[in-house]
Amino acid sequence: MLKYGFPSMKIAIAADHAGFELKQALRDKLRAEGHDVVDFGAGSLESVDYPDYASKVGRQVSSGEAERGILVCSSGVGMSIAANKIRGVRAALGVGEEEVRLTRSHNDANVLAIGAKFTAPAEAARLVDVFLATDFEGGRHERRVRKMEELEKEEASRK
Repeated sequence: MLKYGFPSMKIAIAADHAGFELKQALRDKLRAEGHDVVDFGAGSLESVDYPDYASKVGRQVSSGEAERGILVCSSGVGMSIAANKIRGVRAALGVGEEEVRLTRSHNDANVLAIGAKFTAPAEAARLVDVFLATDFEGGRHERRVRKMEELEKEEASRK
C-alpha cells in the first residue's frame, strides 16, 4: 500500500515533446511512491508525433501488461484521441479532480491524458493521484461500459 491508501500499480507513461517535462516529473513521482512505471518516451524536447507514443501506452493497457496509462501532450486531446483508437482503451482527458474521479468511477477510464500547456505540475500530480485512487463503481455503469465495448466490436467487424 502506498501513502495514499491504494496499492502500487504497473503504469505505462508517455508524452510527446510538449509533454516531456511534465511526464518526467510525473514518472519520477510515481516511481518514488513505489509504482512500477514503464516510460515509453519521448526522451527529449525534440519534436515527435504523439500517436506513436499514445499507441505504445494504449497497447500496454489493452493487453493487460499495464494496469493504467498516463499520456501527456500540449492539450491532452490528441493523445486521448489516438489512444482511444486502441481496442479496450478508455482514455479520458483530465482537467479537474472531480472530472477524473467521475471518469474512473463511471466510465472505468484506464488511460489519463493531461495537457501540459494547461495543467500545472502540482495539479497534474493531484489528477494522477485521483486517477489511481478511484475505483470503478460497476453497477449501472458496468452496463454502459459494456455497451462501449460492443461498439468497438461492431466497428471492428465492419472492416
